Amino acid sequence: MLKTMRGTPISSLCFGAMQFGRGANHAAAAAMFQQCRSAGINVFDTAHGYNDGLSEEWLGSFVQAEREDLFFATKLAATGGSARANILAQFDISQRRHGLDCVDLLYLHRWDPDTPLSETFETLAGLQQDGKLRHVGVSNFAAWQVMKANHVAQSFGLRIDAIQPMYNLVKRQAEAEILPMALDQNIAVLPYSPLGGGLLTGKYRGGGTGRLSSDQVYAARYGADWMWDCASKLTDLAAELGHNAATLAVAWIARNPAIAAPIISARSPEQLAPSLAAMGLNLVDDVYAAVTALSKTPDPATDRSEETG
Repeated sequence: MLKTMRGTPISSLCFGAMQFGRGANHAAAAAMFQQCRSAGINVFDTAHGYNDGLSEEWLGSFVQAEREDLFFATKLAATGGSARANILAQFDISQRRHGLDCVDLLYLHRWDPDTPLSETFETLAGLQQDGKLRHVGVSNFAAWQVMKANHVAQSFGLRIDAIQPMYNLVKRQAEAEILPMALDQNIAVLPYSPLGGGLLTGKYRGGGTGRLSSDQVYAARYGADWMWDCASKLTDLAAELGHNAATLAVAWIARNPAIAAPIISARSPEQLAPSLAAMGLNLVDDVYAAVTALSKTPDPATDRSEETG
């Protein structure tokens, strides 16, 4: 599993810069970067497609001052497919934005059913041989897709070192196949959306606004009544324990042995603080079990649930 960065252990949380240039202006972005560094975070994540390139540009400029101490990850091919021409074109644009000679971790942002994996990984192997990337990852892949990709990657001297699935207390599908597969194959898991679009912060119960009230995709993704009930119960439990709901939600993910580093994000330092607090919160067994019981555990991938009771 990807646990170290040039001999240095990677931090237990990763900061995702998706809000840079959208929800967070440059001043807020710079402040959150420094806030993360002060807390000990050394893994930072962005993507080619985030906010017309501002996310990569700003994050790259922050990282450059401490380049050898930081782990920089970005993603490409969310659009245009994973053929050689598109990978190279997007990589070149991204590199001009972030200004880094080498990307520590490059993810394929999504599965491309129309391009042979051999073409994709031959291209990525060439970038690695040229010293332009260190590790390869995939995002939003199913477990079978990861295994197929890893098999092809190995024929080019590569391996899938990291995966980035959606995972939080109300989106636990990854537990059925992705997380067990990652443990078995020694692949680092850096899950995104630990707060469920803000649902698990408890702010909506108090009349707050955010993605779930302004983005139709997120509203549909987290619109089920049971999810809102789970979020409400998490808020109550967190209050009983003396924690912020966001802190408990992130700590619950980090406690899972399959997880390398949940990806936290925010629009401001104030909004980021509760998630950062999870770095110092190690859930004891009974608290972990209590949080887990708030939501639905997915059925086993084989659907032989009668044998697991």
